[in-house]
Amino acid sequence: MNIELILFGAFALLTLLSAGTVIFARSPINSAMALVSTFFFLAGIYVLLWAHTVAVMQVLVYAGAIMVLFLFVIMLLNLGESPTRGKPTVARIAGGAATVGLFAALAIILLKIPAAPATLSTDAQASFGTIATLGQVIFTQWLLPFEAVSLLLLVAMVGAVVVAKSRI
Repeated sequence: MNIELILFGAFALLTLLSAGTVIFARSPINSAMALVSTFFFLAGIYVLLWAHTVAVMQVLVYAGAIMVLFLFVIMLLNLGESPTRGKPTVARIAGGAATVGLFAALAIILLKIPAAPATLSTDAQASFGTIATLGQVIFTQWLLPFEAVSLLLLVAMVGAVVVAKSRI
């Protein structure tokens, strides 16, 4: 046992616990704050995987900017506790079935992964995880999904403001 394995286990366990808190918290504010801690624990896992650029972006973009947006929307909508908590509905049953199906698909995929680790060439190792490589991949191969997510966040924020404005 080395320190990296112990830290990975700790970060993984804390990530799962805080993600569970996101799902089961009664208050949307508590859920959002648990999501912030989930993002920080994921950043710790990225650091252990030597993906420091992704770890910094995780903290700056997700734990910083996206969570400020989420908290702004939650407070703008003035969300309280859900009055239908605990009652089984069709949507909850369908959501539970979809979750079980996704976990089953994930388990099947994980069992098909080869046991031998992948190796990178020396050129790929030198440029792996750098800002230049990340920018090149995002703005060439993943440009459309990147822009679609930014547009989706903008539409969600405008929609929340419109919904909240009708209540004010």
